Amino acid sequence: MNGTTDSARTTDTTTETTTDTVVVVGAGPTGLLLAGDLAAAGVPVTLVEKRAHGISNLSRAMVVHARTLEQFDARGLADELEAKGEPLDRLRLFDRLALDLARLPSRFRHVLVLPQYEVERVLERRAVDAGVRFAYGTEVAGLTQDPDGVTLEVRATDGGSGTLRAAYVVGADGLHSGVRAAVGLPFPGRSVIRSLVLADVRLAERPESLITVNAEGDAFAFIAPFADGYHRVIGWDRSRNVPDSEPLDLDEVKGIVRQALGRDFGMHDARWMSRFHSDERQAPAYRVGRVLLAGDAAHVHSPAGGQGMNTGLQDAANLSWKLAAVVNGRAPQGLLDTYEAERHPVGRAVLRSSGGLVRLAMAKRPWTRAARTALAAVADRVPAARSAATGRITGIGIAYRAPRGAHRFVGRRIPDVALKEGRLYETLRAGEFVLIAPEGEKCATGRAVRVHWSSGRRTTVLVRPDGYVAWAAEGAEAAEVAAALGKWALN
Repeated sequence: MNGTTDSARTTDTTTETTTDTVVVVGAGPTGLLLAGDLAAAGVPVTLVEKRAHGISNLSRAMVVHARTLEQFDARGLADELEAKGEPLDRLRLFDRLALDLARLPSRFRHVLVLPQYEVERVLERRAVDAGVRFAYGTEVAGLTQDPDGVTLEVRATDGGSGTLRAAYVVGADGLHSGVRAAVGLPFPGRSVIRSLVLADVRLAERPESLITVNAEGDAFAFIAPFADGYHRVIGWDRSRNVPDSEPLDLDEVKGIVRQALGRDFGMHDARWMSRFHSDERQAPAYRVGRVLLAGDAAHVHSPAGGQGMNTGLQDAANLSWKLAAVVNGRAPQGLLDTYEAERHPVGRAVLRSSGGLVRLAMAKRPWTRAARTALAAVADRVPAARSAATGRITGIGIAYRAPRGAHRFVGRRIPDVALKEGRLYETLRAGEFVLIAPEGEKCATGRAVRVHWSSGRRTTVLVRPDGYVAWAAEGAEAAEVAAALGKWALN
């Protein structure tokens, strides 16, 4: 059986016996970034997707945060995406809480308003160019593991079936993940908002802000633009709790928007409308043997703060270089355990913060509304609180646990510092570790790319391919650098 596609390469899904291949399941942003990274690192990759080929423009994610833009910059994609979207340097969460992004310690001091389908188009093209093989119209029917690899049972929408053999499988196949179910992982949690409405419409009156969002009484509404003249509208009426299957018309959407925003902006010509519900769920583990989970297959949460797609893309950036190093024989399998150790706490934190934003935005009881007002006041008046909130939502402030006694930089994101040889994130496009050393320091670099600070700094820093610090030291001796490189199999 064959997947069908217009532009992406296809693969025959009859049995393939390979021990150096990775199968990624799910061709959303997370799966596409991961597959493209692996292929760029020389790993044979097959990307399995149950949908037929053709990227829908009816997707829910609408914003790309600064840390994600930095990851795209490290792949040479950020400038192209920036040209397709609209930057917004102030992110409003609810009536009195807005985050000023203009002070972010990043090249990208804004959130980029850009539909998910635009991100997918760019990532799919990159994956195709890197040599990823695609099997569209194909879904996972089951899998088995053994010490040497994973065998996936797959079936096509046309009724055919077959198997795929791989060293590792990554499930990036969303809320209803077939991969997660096949390895027996539960997905505990609950639905936190029922009967959200979504509509893509034209507006007779353009809103004053690029993103318009507010809650009033029982109603919440969000409006953001597409590049083609349509706007995405998401709304919720707490008092109307109906099944997702209940018919939806434009009058209902208008009514919710008028309640929350005071007017409906003359919305008309809806090209798509639907109901959906928002869950808060997280898998207890992101790895079961040779099977790993990423993106919505591992965690789902409310749309508040626009963190869903971004968190999944950060999962992929964390996992891809580790998986490539293991498959290419440059690191032991134990490196994959650090993926769950680093990303599971992040997923849990996003569940808490996005859920908290929804509850505050929809506060009804007097004491809850008072808490919202107090939070907004603290964020407005206390720079540290404002910086922490901005860092969490944009991803800039996320850091990973460092070993006891490690340099304070270890586990932290490193900004796009200026180097003698250019920008750091341009150097990261090689997909390798980068050793930033003081100019004139004499030490071996092994397989790490060696560059120098543009200033007189004496800190030596080893930067991982995902832009986090693996090791650092002040005034490092050559033996210290060699030991750090040896730990990461880079000498």
